[in-house]
Amino acid sequence: MAVPHHASGARHARQRLAAELDSLVPPSLRADVVAVAAELLGNAVRHAQPLPGNVIKLGCRVRTDESGTVVELRVNDGGSTRVPKERTPEPDALDGRGLAIVSALAQAWGVERSPNGQCVWAQLTAPATGRPTQ
Repeated sequence: MAVPHHASGARHARQRLAAELDSLVPPSLRADVVAVAAELLGNAVRHAQPLPGNVIKLGCRVRTDESGTVVELRVNDGGSTRVPKERTPEPDALDGRGLAIVSALAQAWGVERSPNGQCVWAQLTAPATGRPTQ
């Protein structure tokens, strides 16, 4: 989905993502996915340029197999002069924790840069719940 490169656009994308995932993934995974999306979208609005049309894009793919449910998020923006990286902020800092939150909740995340912008992606999983073996 493409949303305006603005805090209200990021909020709309989070709300729409949460609604679309409601019946697709377990509630705990849904909460983590929405939290990670909030951080990635917020970073795109604060630190990156918009894509043409003054937008950022959020993509989400869900797959389920015998090992569990996997959600991949992708946030595309117009890029920044600095590559996104996890920081260790001072305890009283007002910002700088976003990618640490992503790192704590996601099994993997990364950045793909191109001449047209960048994509910050994250992958989250919930293990399959099965009956205990006897």
